[in-house]
Amino acid sequence: MTDAYLYDHVRTPRGKGRMDGALAQITPVQLAAQTLMALRERNRLDTAQVDDVILGCVAPIGEQGANLGRLAAIVADYAEGVPGQQINRFCASALEAVNLGAALVSSGQADAIVAGGVESMSRTPMGGDGGPWYADPQTNWKSYYTPQGVGADLIATLDGYSREDVDAFAVESQRRAAHAWNEGYFANSVVPVRDVIGEVVLAHDEYMRPGTRLEDLARLKAAFTAMGESGYDALALQRYPQVEQIRHVHTGGNSSGIVDGASAVLIGSREFGRRNGLQPRGRVLGFQSIGSEPTIMLTGPAPCSAKLLQRLGLGFDDIDLFEVNEAFASVVLRFMRETGVGHERVNVNGGSIALGHPLGATGAMLVGTALDELERRGGKRALITLCAAAGMATATVIERI
Repeated sequence: MTDAYLYDHVRTPRGKGRMDGALAQITPVQLAAQTLMALRERNRLDTAQVDDVILGCVAPIGEQGANLGRLAAIVADYAEGVPGQQINRFCASALEAVNLGAALVSSGQADAIVAGGVESMSRTPMGGDGGPWYADPQTNWKSYYTPQGVGADLIATLDGYSREDVDAFAVESQRRAAHAWNEGYFANSVVPVRDVIGEVVLAHDEYMRPGTRLEDLARLKAAFTAMGESGYDALALQRYPQVEQIRHVHTGGNSSGIVDGASAVLIGSREFGRRNGLQPRGRVLGFQSIGSEPTIMLTGPAPCSAKLLQRLGLGFDDIDLFEVNEAFASVVLRFMRETGVGHERVNVNGGSIALGHPLGATGAMLVGTALDELERRGGKRALITLCAAAGMATATVIERI
């Protein structure tokens, strides 16, 4: 076994995931290809040395179907011999792509992998891929399928988080993200997206609302009340009979933003770096995926992280920084409650509530954010984790070189 090193990473800015968003005119394959091109150019990379391109995508249909890993490599003018693949572990897809790339390198089956993800939520709507989880009554019944927003509200009800608690978390996410942008913390990793004539269409995360106040969020109506009243609350309560009533506290302001974006990470062996004059910036220490209770489906990050750390012989105190995807505010609040990790080490530059969550791309974005911040602070280790639909979670520990 050999170490899997992190040599570089890039991401697009996140564009609002609607038809008037800045990236809505850019196809998913172009979003992905532009990150691949940026990795090549920044590192003077001979792409013939890349053994695979692995991209996550959560709605792999239409423009996002037919193996974007291979197609983006072709569009990006990578060497013809570079294959590609597309994987789907729901919201953890891009992190799983990084983990798969690291596994290939560490096992000696590859020298270099480009791993990341893409999601154009303005052009391919969330849930548009369908599937038996939504449509087949037997599968639906076995999983007690409940939409994620209702599950997030159920976490808040079980743990006692008030509307003010989740709104306060969201305001802090906005503040931290705005501070990170203002201080230039993202400047080295965000590559501008260009249109077909080469004009920059977006160079800055578009979704942020840096001036958000508690009183602004308090005016928003709970987003999932009607969904719950349509029958999903009753279904969830069958699984959780100890709860008398679900309190709906999540809104568009304290939930992850719907956005477009892509990400890419260059992973390789030490010999690959020496051959190309590249210095490793970090390495992947280990990774883990688990299943979790599928009705809430959002509770996996803490037990997944605990299982991974135990296997690595580490504890939560051995981790300097945590990137816990902000699918909903209650997800991160529960993670901190279950692990005892303080907010001062979690999502220090904001998260998906402020920046947005391009489903298939977020995991690799978080790897890059964590690596950059470890370098800025002189920290040693970071843990990245995301909950995923159908009751799953993935976690990865990286170490700065």
